[in-house]
This record gives sequence, C-alpha cells and structure tokens, in this order.
Amino acid sequence: MLSSAFQRFEPHIPVATLVVLVLLVGSIDRTFFAPSTLLVLMSDTMTLFLMASGATLVILMGGIDLSIQSVASMTSVVVAALVPEWGFGGILVAVAAGCFAGWCGGMVHTKLKIPSFIATLAISGLVLSAAFVLSDARSIDIAQENRTAYFAWTTGTRAGVPNVIWVGLIVLAVLTFLERRTSFGRLVRAIGSGERAVIASGINVDRIKLVAFTLSAALAGFSGVVMAARIASGSPTLANEFLLPAVAAIIVGGTALTGGVGSVWRTFVGALIIAVVRIGMTFIGLSVFAQQIVFGIVLVAAVAATIDRSKIAVVK
Repeated sequence: MLSSAFQRFEPHIPVATLVVLVLLVGSIDRTFFAPSTLLVLMSDTMTLFLMASGATLVILMGGIDLSIQSVASMTSVVVAALVPEWGFGGILVAVAAGCFAGWCGGMVHTKLKIPSFIATLAISGLVLSAAFVLSDARSIDIAQENRTAYFAWTTGTRAGVPNVIWVGLIVLAVLTFLERRTSFGRLVRAIGSGERAVIASGINVDRIKLVAFTLSAALAGFSGVVMAARIASGSPTLANEFLLPAVAAIIVGGTALTGGVGSVWRTFVGALIIAVVRIGMTFIGLSVFAQQIVFGIVLVAAVAATIDRSKIAVVK
C-alpha cells in the first residue's frame, strides 16, 4: 500500500523539492521573492539548463556525456573570435563546432565500442586543448557594438523578461516535442530501457546514439555562446565548474543514470533546484569551492535514489 502510494508520488518529488527549497530560501532572505531576484535566478538557470538539456538525451539512453563543459568553453572562444568579422555566421560556426565535437564523441563510442564516459572524456580533452590554442590561453572580449548587434536575442529583454529565459523555454518546448512526439525520442528512451530489445527489432541503434551525442554537444555549444554573450567574452575556462551542476541537475530532476527513466522537463526542474540551492548557499556565505562539495553530495544522493539496480547486478 505504502509502496504503491510512493510510486505514484515519486514523479512529483523534484517539483515538491523545488517548492520546499524556494520557501526555505525565501524564509532566510525575504528579498529572494522580489521579481528582480527571481528573474536573475531564472536567467542563470537557463544557462545551466541549456548545457544539461542535450546531455539528458544521452543519459536517457544509459550513457553519459562528460564533454559538455569543455564544448561550451570552446564555443565561447570560437564565437568571440569570429563574430567581429563573421557576424551571425560566427554564431553558426561555433554551434557547428559543438556539433562536430559531439559527432566525434558519438563515433568513438559507437564505432570503437568504447564506453561513453571514456569517449566523451577524451573528446573533452581534445576540445579543451583546441580552445586554449585558438584563444592563446586568454579571454577574448566581445565589443559592445558586436554584443548589441548580434546577441540582443539573448542579452536583451522582451515584455520585461530577459530574452535568455525565452530562449531556454523555446529549447525546452522543442526538446520536449522531440522526446515525446517523435520516433527518435521514443527510441532514445527504449534504448535506455533495453538496448538489446531495440537491436533485435532491427533498429539502427548506433545512428540514434550518434544523433543524441551530436545534439548533446550542440546544445552545450549553444550554452557556451549564450554565456559568452552574457559576460561579453569567450574563454577556454569559461564553463569551468559547470559539469557537476549540469549532471546534478539531470539526476536531481529524476532522470535515472541507468537510462530509460526521465525527461528534459525533469532536467529543467532539476536545474531550478540547483539554482535555488546555489543562491541559498550564496545567501549564507558559502564559497564557490564549498558549493562544489554540496553539489557532489547532492549528486551522490540523487543517483542513489534514482538508479535502477535491477540493471546492474554487480557494481564495479
């Protein structure tokens, strides 16, 4: 009886957790409920969500993408370097560079049969090195006139709401449609639930994986472009410290690391939870390094709560 009641409530745990955290942080500092504070919170959340959203598809398949942090940093460098001469073309090239990095990771994983965490970790190192070489190991500033001309779609406001929030909501809507209304989305979940069954049905699993890894890096690259636009510079270390919160957002939102369970919508809720936890820790004066410790603890707890142990008879 209690077990069935918990199973019905389990999908709502992330939302309930978010509500409790918002009330808790608001009780610590009443200014948290100010519209300006909430808009800043949402804006910061969208940057994290963009990075985590594509990686959700990979984790839904039972894999993981550890290159998203490096890809975001690399694309911030590419866009900062190319926008002065190429304009909007520089943005497209930056996102395309992210796509290529994801495609390479997917190829290494599917064709060489290397575990996804090793494949994407290797690509992460290559991408990061490329970013350092391209930037000469320094930040590249984006001039204000270029920022105004080419990045108003993310740095400006519409109807009193920062454009970056609208961008994040559009990405959420598109990915939710892709996940729920297309054969690709259904196959991603099916691969995570039982890859052998999907292979037995005659589906080209490698192709689905390749698309998922490419989308993951493309959205990570897009998040790097957004970050560069918001702080008016690109840097090979711009997205440092983002990998752990991004993975934590996915898992805390209720997407199981073993695949088959979860959604991009849950990642959005998880990103909000991480953002509220971060701002709460800022209110009480915890340093960035201490926050990483908290995110690590949150990640371990979330994995322990969501992992499907029936898929891993032996933990190594």
